Amino acid sequence: MPKNSDTSEKPEGIDKPARPAEVYDAVMREGEEELGRSFSALWWSGIAAGLSIGFSVVATAAIGTALGFEASSKPIISLGYAAGFLIVILARQQLFTENTITALLPVITSRSWAGVRHMLRLWSIVLLANLIGGALFALATVSSVFLSPDIAEGVTHVSEHMMAFSVSQMFFKGIAAGWLIAALVWVLPTVRAGKFWPILFFTWLIALGEFTHVVAGSVEAFHLVFLGHIGLAEMVFGFFLPTLAGNIVGGSAIFALVSYAQVRSEVE
Repeated sequence: MPKNSDTSEKPEGIDKPARPAEVYDAVMREGEEELGRSFSALWWSGIAAGLSIGFSVVATAAIGTALGFEASSKPIISLGYAAGFLIVILARQQLFTENTITALLPVITSRSWAGVRHMLRLWSIVLLANLIGGALFALATVSSVFLSPDIAEGVTHVSEHMMAFSVSQMFFKGIAAGWLIAALVWVLPTVRAGKFWPILFFTWLIALGEFTHVVAGSVEAFHLVFLGHIGLAEMVFGFFLPTLAGNIVGGSAIFALVSYAQVRSEVE
């Protein structure tokens, strides 16, 4: 990208905020790299992310159990939700909701059917791997050797609260979560150091607003399935499909397209 002529005039030691087109280019380049990765690389990274994201559920349950799940403690309890996302993002594991924007930007720019096929390939591999990883983690949460009884009960409490949402709530809350994750992906390239804090802030907002995330929520839903509290059909139609649709709409149809619109004249 061309440098602004006033770059040399800024005081030494002060970074000039990145222009929207520069951020767009950084996210798009990352998306191009992800689209070119092998099946094996995407698959195992996706499995790892599904396992890692389970710690968001456990951390939330552990803090909530310690504080008695009091409504006044919700801002503190919600901090636990960041745990799995910190592991996933800092370890550069493949999480489906991150890919809703990173994989889409190269497709928007190229406007080719080949790009669409590559994007759908990436999405399908990563989503399936995330779900398998999440299911494996959820299976561990119902085992007496993984969690203490009080934390396991806390996981059940958190999971039942999430599954109490209606289908329409799952969808619209999913839109908000998709938007926030996409915004996080957009912000991270502008952060030279201290990525911990934006990850913590954006994921804390998701938990505080009780927005639904298809991968983290799948750990909660699978937990209830394995306990026999809900059936697989209820999980799929009551949680998975509406939340998946909401995350895609929030991260792709809205955020990615709006982000492209604001830089279109500069990148074309």
